[in-house]
Amino acid sequence: MKQIILIKYGELTTKKGHTKYFINCLYKNINHKLKGISVSIKLEMKRMFIELDDKDLDIVLDRLKYIFGIHAIVVCSKVENNIDDIKKKALELMKKEVFTSFKVQTKRSYKNFSLNSLEINKLMGTYILENIANIKVNVHNPDILINIEIRNSNTYIYVDEIKGLGGYPVGILGKGMLMLSGGIDSPVAGYLAMKRGVELECIYFESIPHTSIEARNKVINLIKKLTMYTRKITLHIVPFTQLQETIYKNIDSKYMITIMRRMMYRITEILAKKTKSLIIINGENIGQVASQTLESINVINEVTNMPIIRPVSCMDKLEIIAIAKKINTYNISILPYQDCCTVFVPEHPIVKPQLKDVLEMEESFNYQNLIDKCLNDIITIKIDDSQASMQDDLL
Repeated sequence: MKQIILIKYGELTTKKGHTKYFINCLYKNINHKLKGISVSIKLEMKRMFIELDDKDLDIVLDRLKYIFGIHAIVVCSKVENNIDDIKKKALELMKKEVFTSFKVQTKRSYKNFSLNSLEINKLMGTYILENIANIKVNVHNPDILINIEIRNSNTYIYVDEIKGLGGYPVGILGKGMLMLSGGIDSPVAGYLAMKRGVELECIYFESIPHTSIEARNKVINLIKKLTMYTRKITLHIVPFTQLQETIYKNIDSKYMITIMRRMMYRITEILAKKTKSLIIINGENIGQVASQTLESINVINEVTNMPIIRPVSCMDKLEIIAIAKKINTYNISILPYQDCCTVFVPEHPIVKPQLKDVLEMEESFNYQNLIDKCLNDIITIKIDDSQASMQDDLL
């Protein structure tokens, strides 16, 4: 038995002049996520229709829930464009539901149909009332909303819809380089950037033996979660040990985090340009730690002209945690493996650094040679969605 899934675009249809491009990108992303399953996908400017075997319905619905650009997912019935077939199928669907009030909502994009939307609503409402006992019409707050969409070739009828992720299809706006630590915030920042259509590459700074292979594996598992929402993510692992130890030995301890972050930004910018990334993305949250006060952000940001996107910068921590739990990264992020940002942390890091002091301290060692070594020794790993799972990875 065949099933029909109707995809609603939502925000994509508001982009005049670019709608076709957005929809085609969404189609490619859906087609990729449904590879290995026998489906037929039909594109229209307002809707997309997926025809599939009944046995594959649950797995297709599950995969569609992780695709940005979808406003709603609807399992619907398809009938011919005649009122008798519409009445018969609508009644059949309504008899499967438990309700006391209902509303009929018709969209008629096929303007040659003999009745207009209001006439269809009235006709269908009367027909359902005549054939199902103890119910009433409620146009303001119904228990059940039955939708009838009359399109050029067929009519589609449905009762329920599944909310999609919304946003833009991943990839339509180009690439961003995500500064990914093992914490809670940066994976959420990556997720939110993808929701706006940004394709991700990730950079991770490790300082072995001060950080561990377990910390690296933690980051890899976080990326596996993020690939549920895209096709693949490339991870660049930066060996940061020598540069971080040099900072520790040469810099006033309260300025260590400030200068370390400046070095990270320098390296990230170079790698971002090399990989044709258009922006840098990170999980900085205003005021959360010493390096994220406005004064610190200003001084740290001074080393790069590349746009920095901070999707969680103004969120409450509990809001960030809620998203982390939703995307199943939280249980990985709280595993007790230190990253570069949590080793060598001074007891009293400066919260209002002065740029002139920072510049003077940086002149005390040859950081450019150390940056070049970091870049030359980068380890690159490609992670695709075949490795992804929404099951919790506890390493």
